[in-house]
Amino acid sequence: MIEQVAVKLQADPRTLERDSLRLYLEKQLRLVETELFTLAYKYGVHTVTELDEMIRAGKFHEPETFEDYFRFDYLEAEREKLQGLLEEL
Repeated sequence: MIEQVAVKLQADPRTLERDSLRLYLEKQLRLVETELFTLAYKYGVHTVTELDEMIRAGKFHEPETFEDYFRFDYLEAEREKLQGLLEEL
């Protein structure tokens, strides 16, 4: 499919593929960062480490934050992975 599109656009197939992959990864990164921002705003923190510290300090109760905590951690890992992939391109 990429070959066909590249021919029609008179573009190099490798460039088209790399640019398409970059756009996809950037879109995924924006989605992850949006969700991270939402969680950070909800708890008034910047990182999952800060959230953990607030839980330990008793500002939030663990049962109330359990799912968000693990989601936050997962999203931070996803962000790092996506950023790494973008750097490799």
